[in-house]
Amino acid sequence: MCIARALVANPELIILDECLSALDVSVQAQVIELLQSLHKSRKLSYLFISHDITVVASICKRILVMHEGVLVEQGRTSELMGNPQHPYTQSLMADVPQYPSFVLEEGGKK
Repeated sequence: MCIARALVANPELIILDECLSALDVSVQAQVIELLQSLHKSRKLSYLFISHDITVVASICKRILVMHEGVLVEQGRTSELMGNPQHPYTQSLMADVPQYPSFVLEEGGKK
C-alpha cells in the first residue's frame, strides 16, 4: 500500500527506509521485483535505506555506506561488494548469513 500511495504523486524519487526489513524472504523478492519493474517502466529512482547490504546490492547500482551519520564508503555496487574498504562495510558483509552447501551425489545421497 505504501508503494501505491507514493506512486499516486508520480514522483521521480522514492525514499525507501527499511521497507523490506519485516518481510520474509519470498515477499522481499516480490517487492524487489516490483521496484525493479517500476524503475524501468516509470523511470523511478530510489534512495534505499537498509542495514541488509545484500538487499541493497540486489536493487542498487551504487551504494553509500554510512556509519554513525558519517559517509564512510561509496561506489558502484559490484566494486564495493567485491572489495569493501571500510571496517564498517566489512562488518556488514560479515553479517551476511553463510549457509553450508548441500550437494547430492548421484542416487540422492550426500
